[in-house]
Amino acid sequence: MIQDQSHPFLRPLWRRIVLVAFCAAWSIFEFATGSAFWGTLAGGMAVLGAYQFLIAYKPGDDAPADKE
Repeated sequence: MIQDQSHPFLRPLWRRIVLVAFCAAWSIFEFATGSAFWGTLAGGMAVLGAYQFLIAYKPGDDAPADKE
C-alpha cells in the first residue's frame, strides 16, 4: 500500500484522477494485446488507486508545520 498519501503531488484532484485513468487505460491496452497477467496487474492498480486516491483520500493540512 502507498504509505505517503499526504504527498503534495496528490493534492489536486485532477492528478489523482489522471493516475487512476492511466492505470485503467494501461490495463485495457494489456488485455487488448493479449497479456492477461499484466492487464490484471494494471487493473488491480487502477482499483487500488481508485479506492486510495478517490474514495478514502483525506487531504493533508495545507499549512506547513512550524519547525522550531
